[in-house]
Amino acid sequence: MFGLLKERRLFGDAFWALFGQMMSACALLAGTRVLTELVTPDIYGQVALLNGFVALGVTLFSYPFICAGMRIVPECLNKGERAALYGVVTRLTAKATALAIGLLVLGGVTYSYFSHSDVWLFMLAGVLLIVTVRRELGIQLLIGERKQRGASLWQTSDSILRPVLAISLVVWGGQKAEWVLLGYIAASVVSNTAWSLMLGAKPDKNRPLIITRNFRTEVWAYALPLIPMELIFWVNGLGDRYVIGYLMTAAEVGLYAATYMIINEAFNRSAMVLLRTFQPVYFQYCSQNRSKEGFRILWIWIGCVVALGIVGVSLLLVTKDWVASMVLAKSYHSAVELMPAIAVGCALHALGTVVAQPLLANKRTRLLLLGRVCGAVTAAISIPLMVKNYGLIGAAMANPIYFGVEMLVLAILAKPWRNIGVEDKAAIEQVDEEASDSRVTV
Repeated sequence: MFGLLKERRLFGDAFWALFGQMMSACALLAGTRVLTELVTPDIYGQVALLNGFVALGVTLFSYPFICAGMRIVPECLNKGERAALYGVVTRLTAKATALAIGLLVLGGVTYSYFSHSDVWLFMLAGVLLIVTVRRELGIQLLIGERKQRGASLWQTSDSILRPVLAISLVVWGGQKAEWVLLGYIAASVVSNTAWSLMLGAKPDKNRPLIITRNFRTEVWAYALPLIPMELIFWVNGLGDRYVIGYLMTAAEVGLYAATYMIINEAFNRSAMVLLRTFQPVYFQYCSQNRSKEGFRILWIWIGCVVALGIVGVSLLLVTKDWVASMVLAKSYHSAVELMPAIAVGCALHALGTVVAQPLLANKRTRLLLLGRVCGAVTAAISIPLMVKNYGLIGAAMANPIYFGVEMLVLAILAKPWRNIGVEDKAAIEQVDEEASDSRVTV
């Protein structure tokens, strides 16, 4: 089973993925520690809510197309096809991002009119959305080509610059949410420009571009079911802070968001190392119909995620007070009791992501959407009830409930314990086509 891990390139991918996630995590933790000392929970809560809108714009309007490009790029036969795919993904992402910015600004103007708040915060959030989408587009397509070093360095530089510039502007201009947002924007502009120039592919003028596929159709077919799924993913990951903001105050949002971010980043960064190491290889094997090797890689990946969850939750139960004192200012320490429940939820979320990979590899994104819907429905029911009855601790306790339901449904749908060969894939595709034809007929 471990013979595949002797592949030198796989270890190289793992090293750079680990490097990027560790350096980004260290920068984020250090930046959060300093920033929570400089701004009140109320200001931090405002930034967290605006960052949530930015994340919604990225995940709902842009990331489905980026994810489609990352999945299809291993199937490209030459540089011409890769360039064509990149062009399609970039254009679709740009149009979707423009729509997201328009909706964000419109919503911000409406909210500011009725609440008499500052509309410029929403304008800044729109600019932050643009630079964040550009960062994700560049990084994810590099990962799809297994260029982990460039992706990790790009991510690391952005993660370091964001807190550094945000803290600098807060020190210079005072405790205002706009200074934090401006720092994030300036950091991403610098890192995006630098790495785009250094890592941008140079066209080969001596060879004509040979393109044999309609990538626009393929990208749309792959991305369309992911659009509602990404909305569901956002609801599961960030919706709780808006429920807290509605039922409680922005200060409670700040406490919860800072604590959730610390725990989620620890688990998410670790799971992302595994994702960036194994997913491109797994997709590559599936694209080449090497089902045996892909099945082995998947189960090594699942085993690593399970071990990560058990070890991570166990360590946090013992060290949560020390973690809080190290990474959060004293005014945020009252939220330490939220950590264990959040950790269990993050571990279940990571496990759900990996057991669902057969659905992504076989381009069965509609079934993936069904699993996410189950998690979102559970979240929509459990979060308000738990927050209303138990406050912040209720929001934390809701995490294992909806992520656990989502993980179980995704496992049942994806059946990662089955080694699907070429014949099985053909049968699955035939069933999907017949189902689509029947819906059209009806």
